[in-house]
Amino acid sequence: MKNAIICHGSGSSPESFWFPNIKVFLEDKGYQVWVPQLPDADQPDLRKWLHFVLNNGEFNSETIMIGHSSGCPLILSILEKSNTIIDKIVLVSGYARVRGGQQEREAILQIKYDWNKIKNMVRSIVFINSNDDPWGCNHEEGLYMWNNLGGTLVLRTGEGHMGSDHFKQPYKDFPLLKKILEI
Repeated sequence: MKNAIICHGSGSSPESFWFPNIKVFLEDKGYQVWVPQLPDADQPDLRKWLHFVLNNGEFNSETIMIGHSSGCPLILSILEKSNTIIDKIVLVSGYARVRGGQQEREAILQIKYDWNKIKNMVRSIVFINSNDDPWGCNHEEGLYMWNNLGGTLVLRTGEGHMGSDHFKQPYKDFPLLKKILEI
């Protein structure tokens, strides 16, 4: 069964930004799509989010996972804890370490990742990051994850966070992501 899971980031919901548009796009391609409202979205906590998705999501060899912002370290943790190899992950404006001059590690981040385990749990990995992400989820974060996992790194110029209410980036459509999902 082809299915997709879209994980939003901090302060977002299943109705934010490009999530509804990509959900319909994937459904039209025959995917069963789950875009969960993650608990306490304003305060991402790996323990809560990981437990919620692992206990409510369905994972198989045809699963695609898409994450935005803090949804990306969540997906890395899911792969590390899972015993099911999935088809593809796409991490948009993702990160896996303290970013942008912050002093403390966020509750969504692990202290360290088992990169080999993560790499072995997914057939295809795509990172999409922009050079001017205002939250620090920029090209350097994409390169950091790519250096640890391989896959495909797409570096954008001037695309910001690819969805942010705070920085007035509505990003309702995402043609690049649609192209990547068709591959």
